[in-house]
Amino acid sequence: MKDPKIKYILILSHLLIYGARNNFIEITTTELAKKINCSQQLASKELLDLELIGLIERNKNSKKFSIRVTEKGFQEVYNLYLFLKTSIETFRKTMNFEGEIISGMGEGSYYMSLPGYKQRFKEKLGYEPYPGTLNIKLNSKLYVDRKKEILKFPAILIDGFSDKMRTYGWVKCYPALLNESDDINGMVLILERTHYDDTIIEIIAPFSIKDKFKLENGDIIKFKVKTNNIL
Repeated sequence: MKDPKIKYILILSHLLIYGARNNFIEITTTELAKKINCSQQLASKELLDLELIGLIERNKNSKKFSIRVTEKGFQEVYNLYLFLKTSIETFRKTMNFEGEIISGMGEGSYYMSLPGYKQRFKEKLGYEPYPGTLNIKLNSKLYVDRKKEILKFPAILIDGFSDKMRTYGWVKCYPALLNESDDINGMVLILERTHYDDTIIEIIAPFSIKDKFKLENGDIIKFKVKTNNIL
């Protein structure tokens, strides 16, 4: 909150919440100070500054001021809203990741070969995945946190199933862009049950990703997850 403009936006936002866009509202500097978590003296100064630069209008009425946010003030808040909206929507559309290719435990090959999963993948994705997953160890906490964030978005859900021996969990699939491609050519998997921790992410494709892109264990790979492009 060191940037004065950000502080002004916070005050204007509170005033707008209380209806100061089209009408004058009555509010004391003590009441405002509580809302923005500052002293009454500072709140009074901030209102004076806002008035001087034309972001609010004030009328004195007894011990209270009637305040209205001007068109200029509203535009300041609205411009920030548009900026934040664009930032959030851009983040929601594509999430970037980076990590090191590692050897897996053989789980991917086993599960991709099970008829129950093969059938479900073909129904939902339109293809049977290559029998194995590309295992990537995410190389920073940023990417690990993003992996957790993925679950907040819609997924292509592969339902779990049971055979005579055991029960298999669901799998959530998210379209992925590999090797700087602009076309979806893989699926990031989030599994209900896995032996891996949150630093490992698995990707499937209708082909061997390592062979297609000439990748080896230890290589660093960048990829993107599309969170607004569910097939």
